Amino acid sequence: MTVDDHDVAEDLATRAGEVLLALRAEHGFADGPALKKAGDLGSHEFLMAELAGIRPADAVLSEEGKDDLVRLGAERVWIVDPLDGTREYSEEGRDDWAVHVALYEKGALAAGAVALPAQGRTLSTRPGSPLLADLTARFAAPPADILDKRAPVRIVVSRTRPPQVVAQLREHLHAAGYTTELVPMGSAGAKIAAVLLGDADVYVHAGGQYEWDNAAPAAVSLAAGAHASRIDGAELRYNAEDPYLPDILVCHPALSDLILAGVR
Repeated sequence: MTVDDHDVAEDLATRAGEVLLALRAEHGFADGPALKKAGDLGSHEFLMAELAGIRPADAVLSEEGKDDLVRLGAERVWIVDPLDGTREYSEEGRDDWAVHVALYEKGALAAGAVALPAQGRTLSTRPGSPLLADLTARFAAPPADILDKRAPVRIVVSRTRPPQVVAQLREHLHAAGYTTELVPMGSAGAKIAAVLLGDADVYVHAGGQYEWDNAAPAAVSLAAGAHASRIDGAELRYNAEDPYLPDILVCHPALSDLILAGVR
């Protein structure tokens, strides 16, 4: 394994995004279901072929693949979502969709990347990455404007299905003297990227997800120094027999106690 895992995650997510952009250009937007199908399959087949060549001994859990439970005994498992946000991908002009590539090794997230192909960037755990350095600096400094209540707490939510927990969280924050603003967005990867990039402050989800929905975004969040956990504050764990992982919270560490209290 001469290629670093961080580089593998970043490279594969980025190149899968290029595959998806090419398919988008080829198919157009007249037939949304056909474009979604082509995107899911094309990106999945690309990632599976590449991982088989680069990391043939590793297990893979993909949203679009058959779940081979041999992964439960593996030390290294790649957890991928070939196309996160198929609805947004099939809508002309939308850029809030993503590709997720993460490595779970010996009980912990070891590497990950979230490509935002239509935005022309990839967030990853690669040490030395200028973008990761910028994210790390952002999360090392307290969000003073929020903590002193001068600015609203921006909560990124689903375009169509904001979870009930967000309404309860807003009530808690308003009672504590904060204002809030909802930021509707598509895929989970795009939502968490918005928090990491400073376009939102909190992502809290309790409406049901699977490991591939949040493994890569969680890996990048943790590498950047953000808070990423279950909504009860518990550690995010992966490579379970049932990959259902229904909830997640990502925010600035300085806000985590406040948000967790509101969720509780």
